[in-house]
Amino acid sequence: MSKLLRKAGFLRAFLLSVSCLLLIFCSVARAQPRTLTVAVEPVYAPFEFKAPNGDLQGFDIDIIRAIGEAADFQVEFQSIAFDGMIPALQAGTVDAAVGAMTITPERAKAVSFSRPYFKAGLAIATPENASDIDSLDDLRGKRVAVQIGTTGAKAVAAIPDAEVRTFNAAVLTLQELQNGNVDAAVNDAPVMLYAIKTGNLAGIRVNSQLLTEEFYGIPTPLNSPNLELINRGFTTILENGTYRQLYQKWFNAEPPELPATAPGIEQTTANRVESLSVIQSALPLLMWGALITLQLTALSAVLGLIGGSLLGIARLSKVPLLRWAARAYIEFFRGTPLLVQIFMVYFGIPAIMQQLGVEFSLNRFVAAVAALSLNCAAYVAEIVRGGIQSIDIGQTEAAHSLGLGETQTMRYVIFPQAIRRMLPPLGNVFISLLKDTSLVAVIGFEELFRQGQLIVAANYRPFELYALVALIYLALTLLSSQVFSYLERQMNPTKRRQSVAPTEPGGVYSGAA
Repeated sequence: MSKLLRKAGFLRAFLLSVSCLLLIFCSVARAQPRTLTVAVEPVYAPFEFKAPNGDLQGFDIDIIRAIGEAADFQVEFQSIAFDGMIPALQAGTVDAAVGAMTITPERAKAVSFSRPYFKAGLAIATPENASDIDSLDDLRGKRVAVQIGTTGAKAVAAIPDAEVRTFNAAVLTLQELQNGNVDAAVNDAPVMLYAIKTGNLAGIRVNSQLLTEEFYGIPTPLNSPNLELINRGFTTILENGTYRQLYQKWFNAEPPELPATAPGIEQTTANRVESLSVIQSALPLLMWGALITLQLTALSAVLGLIGGSLLGIARLSKVPLLRWAARAYIEFFRGTPLLVQIFMVYFGIPAIMQQLGVEFSLNRFVAAVAALSLNCAAYVAEIVRGGIQSIDIGQTEAAHSLGLGETQTMRYVIFPQAIRRMLPPLGNVFISLLKDTSLVAVIGFEELFRQGQLIVAANYRPFELYALVALIYLALTLLSSQVFSYLERQMNPTKRRQSVAPTEPGGVYSGAA
């Protein structure tokens, strides 16, 4: 009997302990609100951008934080490019996004939008002295800069004869306009006005008449359970005056009336298109982009090889000043990112020239080739220097003993032997250059990768299209590898003699015994 009582007491104590642990766990879980991962690209002032101390700020940032406070959830920001937000939502990488994203029927099929939180519209930015552009029809035959994946890009794409140049950020479209490379830029009016007001963008005006009426929404994955939470929080800040305070803080005006849903938009489940049809429709444009990539790579490689050979020889010069100058060039271009060099060439040089009072602009193809060639030459120079130094010094002494000068020795004795040793690393440089051409997409040059970005921005099918882009790059690099392997065999005298040596009918080598 006593044993039963002891067992019963132990069981009660155990159950009481478990109950206490569960109560503690539940109270802790209730004390910690849920956290939503929100995508943001902080280059779109005044909606989302970084303060001088590196903190995120902007109208959108304040709005989503106020919504989180009202709906009892925390916000964790994740930096994602604007054209990658919808693919990230589709993949479930993030829970929501804030990016001044216009609610459109196409996007509403790919993601679920919150109720509209901002009313805006497109506007045209032009040079101050341009008086012939006031509407979209006036952009016929004009060069127009737009941000990729935006409604402005879609509107301009429908204009006949307009030359569209796409960039990854709104500020780059305005910089392109200021540099004189385009006739106009089309984007959301508040963004352009804020950029012109706060940035170093003199000589640009924004058309006061809005071209469209648009509403921004907060996108979430299709049928996301967080959508109701966000809508509830926004309704709260709309009713308690928080929204009005934030609007006045950033725009110094009274907020307009906002509808419960965007006009003309029905939230529906996306009708998935077969992957094969997506690939078939995209393949012609991607193949055209691959051709542009090959042209860009070939020209940059030739110029880089010429410049790199001269630099490599200069590195071996007996003149100290020439040797140090070549080394400084190589260290600079190998020690700085190619992406930065592209920006410096395309945006930086024209801006500096115009500040000096010189009208100057660069063609995108010329700028891309220049940046890639300058970068390639730095790597080729070290390969050339190493190849030349790998030849035994006795070869040079023998050439000099035969009466050959320095130039003749290099041309007829050293360089022909060194080039065979340079081919494998030169092949690596060429393949790297082929892949690095994708970086010129940042200046709107429509090579293979940029074509893929533009197609994804239109149909929101990133996996199939980027996989296809990767396969095309793989095919190009494999082809390049085979070409360099063939050149290595052709430039190897031993293997070449073995491949062409005549044989007897029985297969016995018929050369000298």
